[in-house]
Amino acid sequence: MKSFRKELWFNIPRRVGFVNITKDVEACVRESGVKEGLVLVNAMHITASVFINDNESGLLADFEKWLEQLAPHEPISQYRHNNTGEDNADAHLKRQIMGREVVVAITNGKLDFGPWEQIFYGEFDGRRNKRVLIKIIGE
Repeated sequence: MKSFRKELWFNIPRRVGFVNITKDVEACVRESGVKEGLVLVNAMHITASVFINDNESGLLADFEKWLEQLAPHEPISQYRHNNTGEDNADAHLKRQIMGREVVVAITNGKLDFGPWEQIFYGEFDGRRNKRVLIKIIGE
């Protein structure tokens, strides 16, 4: 069995943003040489997310608006976590909703997606370097 590991690094200039990382993951699958297996893609920070959905700008804007309604950033005093001197409690909650990671099957050397599926990195407390782990196992 083969094993492959790579990190992607991001520095999103806004507090919240989404990046389609599908092509990066596909490149890793090719580089790994795995034809049949699994790829794990996970955010290595507790205020970021990796998820699968449609690559449609309106939907991404809807996610941002919806998440802000569910866990508004301000007032920061509404969250006990922020009593520690931080201001990112909302980012932790948004990550919990959007998820930590995805696992995708690899079949015939390609990501085995359903229609319209794409992999996204979601950032909820940006403006600094953060990473995503790609781990591929298979044959």
